[in-house]
Amino acid sequence: MTARIIDGKHIAAELRGKVTDAVHRMLRDRGLVPGLAVVLVGQNPASEVYVRNKSKAVTEAGMRPHDHHLPASTSEAALLELVAKLNADPAVNGILVQLPLPEQIDAQKVIAAIDPAKDVDGFHPVNAGKLASGLPALVPCTPLGCIMLAKKVHASLAGLEAVVIGRSNIVGKPVAQLLLAENATVTIAHSKTVDLPSVCRRADVLVAAIGKPEMVRRDWIKPGATVIDVGINRVAGEGGKTRIVGDVAAEVSQVAGALTPVPGGVGPMTIACLLANTLRAACMQHGLPAPNIGS
Repeated sequence: MTARIIDGKHIAAELRGKVTDAVHRMLRDRGLVPGLAVVLVGQNPASEVYVRNKSKAVTEAGMRPHDHHLPASTSEAALLELVAKLNADPAVNGILVQLPLPEQIDAQKVIAAIDPAKDVDGFHPVNAGKLASGLPALVPCTPLGCIMLAKKVHASLAGLEAVVIGRSNIVGKPVAQLLLAENATVTIAHSKTVDLPSVCRRADVLVAAIGKPEMVRRDWIKPGATVIDVGINRVAGEGGKTRIVGDVAAEVSQVAGALTPVPGGVGPMTIACLLANTLRAACMQHGLPAPNIGS
């Protein structure tokens, strides 16, 4: 048996198309154009590429990008001042401060300074608390994408046993909350979990978000399970060339029922869900009904 590959590129393109259609209707019917501010501090090459891709996607969706590239020497006070200006700007519906930040800046302080209604990353403590309480909130983009991919395999996640490897605030904890909201039975595993492979073998749905290249092996997988690989790791390949691999080894495809590829799985969904969050934020701020673009 070979696992069905869950085509994140195709699913993300579908979502981006729905967002674009909704943005065009918003302009036609309301004269409104959603705006997303992306703030990049310093010159981290990976972050620069990611921000450039985000801005391109924002423009393609008919939204307005408000990009701010600041030097690595930027002070915490200066960044907080910019966030305050973006909070007050009615043309900006979403604010995303690209992480990581330089060491002189407290990332948690910056996240907490963003207006929760514009927090399209879903990292603000208010949005995290609402998610944990089962209240409507802006949800982190990568976890949201994971759920959408899993629901392309399972019409309903209710009653399924789900295991999440990783407990970060960015992926592990929020994806567990979203799985609970779908009525799955959820276990969060991590570096202190005893006999991690046997815990993973219980999973109908396994989400791997640990940042360790190809750690999850085929004997960790329940036959026919759906595996969502969040990992993006750069490892040395043949001839010194770098290759990108996930947290899940390729051999897992011989056991799993469905599997996200790396690259081309969760990654494209993250940007698509960022666009969806920006549209949702714009609708909320203008008192409009939530857009019908899927979940």
